[in-house]
Formats: sequence, structure tokens, C-alpha cells
Amino acid sequence: MGTGTTAHLTRHEVEQAATALVAAFAATDTGAYFDAFTPEASFIFHGEPVRLATRAAYEVLWDSWLDDGWRVVSCESTNPLIQLLGEVAVFSHDVETITGTGGSPEATFERETIVFRKLTDGSIKAVHEHLSPVPAHP
Repeated sequence: MGTGTTAHLTRHEVEQAATALVAAFAATDTGAYFDAFTPEASFIFHGEPVRLATRAAYEVLWDSWLDDGWRVVSCESTNPLIQLLGEVAVFSHDVETITGTGGSPEATFERETIVFRKLTDGSIKAVHEHLSPVPAHP
């Protein structure tokens, strides 16, 4: 490899990065969760009216949720698909999340896509996340 190049991502690296990100989210571990994203990461959530164009914008939203008493009770990832694209990989999965705000827990069933990138320092960070609801089954 020449100077400034980055090795291709491996399936194992993407699995590790995705597992760590989901675990941090499941634990409502703010520091570890946001450390999984680059500062310029973008986010599209079906429940939010606008795209969040940076990690900092999402952190403001996250903090407002926490201020309202929100927390993740559990988060289960199933049906993963990893598409390796050199220094970038697309990870998609089904996710069942249970959250609470002090009252009855709420379950959501979503499909999520996370785009990971291997950085020049060898770390693997998410650069984009997109959540969509799972359509109702007939």
C-alpha cells in the first residue's frame, strides 16, 4: 500500500463495528454510541422531519430525548447483510428496539442501513445511518 491509502474493509471488521454500535445503542451509552460515527456522519430517521446532517445535530436530538427520560431498554439486530465496497461497507439489518420514557415501554420494528468507512488511521466509523419502519405484515 502506498502512502495515504487505506486497506479494504473485511466482513469481520464490519461485523465488529456494527455489533459495537448496536451494543452501545442498546446500553444507551452516549459516549460509545457517538464515538462509532464520524463528525460528518448524516442520519435519516423516519420519525424526524429533517435529515440530521452531522453527528453534532444528532447529539443535540439525543440529549433532548435523554432530558425527557428516554432510554433504550433493549435492541436486537437480526437478518444482517454486509456489502463490502473497498474502504466502505453497507450494513443493513432488521432491528427491534424497546425504549422507555418512564411509562410503558414502546417496541419499534425497523430496517436500518449503516454505511461504514475505514479511515486512514485504521479505525472503522459509521458515516451514514438510515432507519425506516418495517411495513405491516398482511
